[in-house]
Amino acid sequence: MIVTDIKPQKRGKNRLNLFLDGEFAVGLSPGVFEKSGIHIGQDLSISEVETLKNAEQIQQAMEHARRYLASRPRSEMEVKIRLRRYGYEEDVIVRTIDRLRESGLVDDTAFAAFWKQNRMDFNPRSTHMVAQELKQKGISSEVIDATVEEIGDEEGAYRAGYKKAYSLSAASYYEFRQKLGAFLRRRGFDYEVIGATVDRLWQEKLSEGENG
Repeated sequence: MIVTDIKPQKRGKNRLNLFLDGEFAVGLSPGVFEKSGIHIGQDLSISEVETLKNAEQIQQAMEHARRYLASRPRSEMEVKIRLRRYGYEEDVIVRTIDRLRESGLVDDTAFAAFWKQNRMDFNPRSTHMVAQELKQKGISSEVIDATVEEIGDEEGAYRAGYKKAYSLSAASYYEFRQKLGAFLRRRGFDYEVIGATVDRLWQEKLSEGENG
């Protein structure tokens, strides 16, 4: 097949339409076109055309992935799921993930650390719950274990319950214990940690009341 024309797309940003034997064959992004070295009059085999199409698919998948990663770090599994929703074939997804990994744009170990720190800073949860969340994100057991081993449930429960306890400043001991305990249970803390945390925050509440 002979390359008979290469025309800019009317609506695509810098994209080019490749024509073979007078017929449209494939649209190419600038990066793929430059790497291909294609020129008018060149003779392309069927396999070479398929390679071009595959390279273009990977380039588009990379662009979709970059936009998806712009808001926050993502796990490999999250990116794969998003690319499947766009309709990419599995071999394109695998090669795209490889490129993202090589460039450092996806890194499950770094993602797990980000997720843990985000939870600790803004919405503390139990070690077990953070581990379950990471598992749902497709993170391996080895990475999860290494990530959550430094999380302290006692401190996490205290930080999680502190603001809630403040909102219960007028509550009786029974109501305080009931509502704060339920709040901490929803965040995955066990009864022993919850009991100690509730007692600690109640004593702080009483102390603040006396000093106030």
